[in-house]
Amino acid sequence: MSAPTDLHFPFSAIEGQAALQQALLLLAVDPQLGGVLVEGPRGTAKSTSARALAELLPSGHFVNLPLGTTEEQLQGALDLEAALQSSAVQFRPGLLAQAHQGILYVDEVNLLPDGLVDLLLDVSASGTNRIERDGVSHQHAARIALIGTMNPEEGQLRPQLLDRFGLFVRLPNVPDVDTRKRIVRTRMAFDADPAQFCAQHAEAQARLRAQIAAARQQLASVVWPDAVFDAVAQLCQQSGAEGVRADLVMLRAARAQAALAGHDQVSLADVQAVAELALAHRRSADAAQPPSPSGQANDPNGQQDQQQQQPQRQQPNQAPASNTDAASSSANHSQPDGWGGMAAPRHTGIEPVKALRPFTAKKA
Repeated sequence: MSAPTDLHFPFSAIEGQAALQQALLLLAVDPQLGGVLVEGPRGTAKSTSARALAELLPSGHFVNLPLGTTEEQLQGALDLEAALQSSAVQFRPGLLAQAHQGILYVDEVNLLPDGLVDLLLDVSASGTNRIERDGVSHQHAARIALIGTMNPEEGQLRPQLLDRFGLFVRLPNVPDVDTRKRIVRTRMAFDADPAQFCAQHAEAQARLRAQIAAARQQLASVVWPDAVFDAVAQLCQQSGAEGVRADLVMLRAARAQAALAGHDQVSLADVQAVAELALAHRRSADAAQPPSPSGQANDPNGQQDQQQQQPQRQQPNQAPASNTDAASSSANHSQPDGWGGMAAPRHTGIEPVKALRPFTAKKA
């Protein structure tokens, strides 16, 4: 058994992050969803959740990708020692090979070079790492569950890279006092005695492991009815998502959701459960917005229209404006009387005071 210092916070004990837990479980069932991008402030259990997910996978691998990683360290490269000693061309595996069947975690993925992010997303979607460099032509399986996190205060990903992440979770700050108290209590209980805390959640952890393993085995046999294709197409069209990547991700995520529930067919409820995870980072800015909590549609022009419908008040002791005054400036009629007994200023055109004489250069 591992020493208490090697124990990690159990996935089943995470509080207040239901959407994040759902997205990570879907990724555990189908790593080729294209990864999960988690956006949120500091201290919202992003890295804790990712490391806890690795404990539920058969391999248990958790590889943390440092920000200074090079392409060779990530993909692998020619083994120089073997080349110098025996003139043999051998491949030295990189971090992608180490993360096979496990978690590849990238903290602050928005600070990585775009080329590395693009490479990570390629491997995550295909499940294969291909190397063509330095005289090495090699490929190997890299079935990784890619999890990237970012703090929006430190910059954004380019839209092209953002769209390539399969699922997106935007974590808010702690929503209320009760949730904050539950999070702190569970964390303090774990820090006080990790072994006892993990033992208390061992049964729940075992159920999650068995659920993920069964869902992985059943995933390929889960089917999509025609009604599901119709619902996904309609949701993506309404959101203004470009291309069909959102459709494909939503269908795969709904299938993973159905497999987690032990169903052999995707239902409309499965689609609704994963729709926001697939559309949150792909929704067009001018797409129809859902109703506000008060029941009124979010109309940015509503307040302006209401103000325009209100009649303008006439200032006391103010004579009706002439046509000349109305043409000069419409702003003078709507502003309050802030000039005392004086008349409000009028627009006056600028006229030249004195004609300018042409400049003549002196002869040398």
